[in-house]
Amino acid sequence: MSTHEADDRREYYRIEDSIALEIQPLAVEPLPTEDFRQDDSTLFNLLADLHAMDFESQHLLRQIGEKDRATASYLKTINKRVDLLGRVVAQHLLRDVGPPRRVILSEGGIRFSDENEYPAGMRLTMRIVLLPQALGLQLNARVLHCQPRDTGGFDIGTEFEETTDAQRQLLARHILQRQAQARRLAREQAEPSL
Repeated sequence: MSTHEADDRREYYRIEDSIALEIQPLAVEPLPTEDFRQDDSTLFNLLADLHAMDFESQHLLRQIGEKDRATASYLKTINKRVDLLGRVVAQHLLRDVGPPRRVILSEGGIRFSDENEYPAGMRLTMRIVLLPQALGLQLNARVLHCQPRDTGGFDIGTEFEETTDAQRQLLARHILQRQAQARRLAREQAEPSL
């Protein structure tokens, strides 16, 4: 087993995914989120807050649905409208964060390729836009390994630090949805055409 495979060993499921990713090194002293471009920070924080509120209110919506279906139906419609607004914000951010790139993602960390070298032990702050639901997360991570690639650039493995329960659960939900999507696609491709 290679060194970086041992470093990447986690108790979490990992998926190959395509996400928008913006990376900045963290100084020794933690830096405020304003180190990213200010106008983008406001939009990114709005997107992240929308998804966190949606996640935190799901149990309330279920409780309302058990007592009053009409109100629950109305609230679901409002929620869809807010989701549409979130997608518009995400599309704007994607222009600034950058095009989606292939990564290996888990609840515990992310592995990606980059032109910049980030030495092992370095702390990073990452803005992640998970697609297609346009879920925005800002997470801190520590570099576990940074290996040069034969084709240029570096293969970088990181481990998330200081993630909240809501962030971990949002990542887990995204990973489970992507795994279910991959299983459906594999089943459809395995079925003979009529």
